[in-house]
Amino acid sequence: MTAALSRASTADEILGRLNALASGENRAGLARYGINAENALGIPHGELRAMSKVVKRDHERALALWESGFREARVLAAMTDEPGKVTIGQCRRWADEFNSWDIVDSVSDLFVATPFWRELVGEFAADEREFVRRTAFAMIAWANVPRNKVPEETLLSMLPLIERHADDPRNFVKKAVNWALRATGKNSPALHAAALDLARELAGSEDKTRRWVGKDAVRDLTSEKTKQRLEGIANKVSGKPAN
Repeated sequence: MTAALSRASTADEILGRLNALASGENRAGLARYGINAENALGIPHGELRAMSKVVKRDHERALALWESGFREARVLAAMTDEPGKVTIGQCRRWADEFNSWDIVDSVSDLFVATPFWRELVGEFAADEREFVRRTAFAMIAWANVPRNKVPEETLLSMLPLIERHADDPRNFVKKAVNWALRATGKNSPALHAAALDLARELAGSEDKTRRWVGKDAVRDLTSEKTKQRLEGIANKVSGKPAN
């Protein structure tokens, strides 16, 4: 469905394709996932991901897509911007316009690829706006993706920030804090131990939100699936064959 597009496609051409793919039925269903459907076209994320692989990265075009205001265009802007050309001012401007968790999570993947992402994490975590604060913890979660090659000591240094904001009861913040904690614990055996210790501490808290964040993380980090994942990582590092 993206055959008409190419690496040379302009923002207007991409917007034309997005409008052609718009689905009122899909748009109506976004609310079931807690997604803000204002300015949405109702295009599945998988379609946007496929489109991003066709058009590739282009900074100026990504800026134009973002300025269109369409939800799907903004997700595509995040997927196709060039991290090396993104400025900290751009990150702040985009964050000022966040109004839905799915936009936050898509853009956070871009933000964490910038050289100043750690500064943004601290800044956004201190921001009282729900979606901006979520951005900080979505970035921490994305930082644990292997392709980002973030040092363990850097990821470990994020745990106090997770602990500090684990009492924020707002839905989209507490879920991101939980996501960041679980992602850290699945990154490596060493990080798993530290994250699980924090999860258990939070699980024993008298605060309802901290207790939820902790208990859910403990459940995930002690699951058989996580255990097998960590064993696979340890074997890969040591050069041992998988069982």
